[in-house]
Amino acid sequence: MTPQVWTGVVLQPQPLALLEDIATVITSAIGESAEWYREAMNADVIFVRGSIFVTGEVMDHIGPRLRLIVRAGIGVDRVDLAAATERGIMVINTPDGPTESTAEHAVALILNLCKQVAVGDRRLRSGRPFPPLTELMPGLEVAGAVLGLIGLGRIGTRVAAIAQVLGMKVLAYDPFIDPARATDLGVELLPDLATLLPRARVISLHCPAMPETHHIINAETLNLMTRGSYLVNVARGALIDHDALFDALQSGQLAGAGLDVFDPEPPIANHPLFSLPNTICTPHIGSYTTEGLFRMQMMACEQVVSALHGNRPVNLVNSGVWGHQRR
Repeated sequence: MTPQVWTGVVLQPQPLALLEDIATVITSAIGESAEWYREAMNADVIFVRGSIFVTGEVMDHIGPRLRLIVRAGIGVDRVDLAAATERGIMVINTPDGPTESTAEHAVALILNLCKQVAVGDRRLRSGRPFPPLTELMPGLEVAGAVLGLIGLGRIGTRVAAIAQVLGMKVLAYDPFIDPARATDLGVELLPDLATLLPRARVISLHCPAMPETHHIINAETLNLMTRGSYLVNVARGALIDHDALFDALQSGQLAGAGLDVFDPEPPIANHPLFSLPNTICTPHIGSYTTEGLFRMQMMACEQVVSALHGNRPVNLVNSGVWGHQRR
């Protein structure tokens, strides 16, 4: 029987062609409807967006043919991995796909905040004249400034490399990174947040969302940061206590924050952080570039082809399923 692939993602011609050589591809007509899984019933493979929840119940609705759940991106926090493993369903993602685009977005937010690009732009667009400089907070030259990274994985490593070219000194906290690797990257690895936060003028988050990192940035850790420092998050919204962040931005403890992710997503339309003049908020578009999308889709489709031929996917998230996966 020819495998059936259901995709809630509009695939570009080249990755789509890879699948069409070996499977029947059904592109969703209903998008992110609450009952999208009814359209995917009897599929062998489903491509899901990061905003879609895939529970065990959803897997059962789709049916016993379901073998692969595919995320053309990194985050699989909305896929019940335990339920997938129990049912013999493989979950794959493309962790290398969005690295460059997301790292560049982090650096763009850092430069925008430090050079007050959005602040100046919003003032002029409001119809007000050039302000006296005494009304503005001076910006920050990043050359010579200290950048603190929380997480030194793929994206954090790339941010470090770009920041070093800009002349920044880079520190990092990541309990899972070999100190020798950090040394090779020219990054000073620190043992904990209490040591990292007071030393950095800019903090950028690049760690996954899990119980250990939930609200890793909170009232206590914000108070450890240098007064007048900056915070950037392109990772996951749940890393930050947004109420505490609001207070820190209002009080001047933070000079500014750049956010591409929120908790929950999408955020409420009148989110309090949107009202502050010293925030830059973007709608989770860090990896949304022409190159990033193509790379993620190609990596995803290549793994699907390999898996349907009986090979282990390169980026098998729930590795414990291998050996008793559905065939």
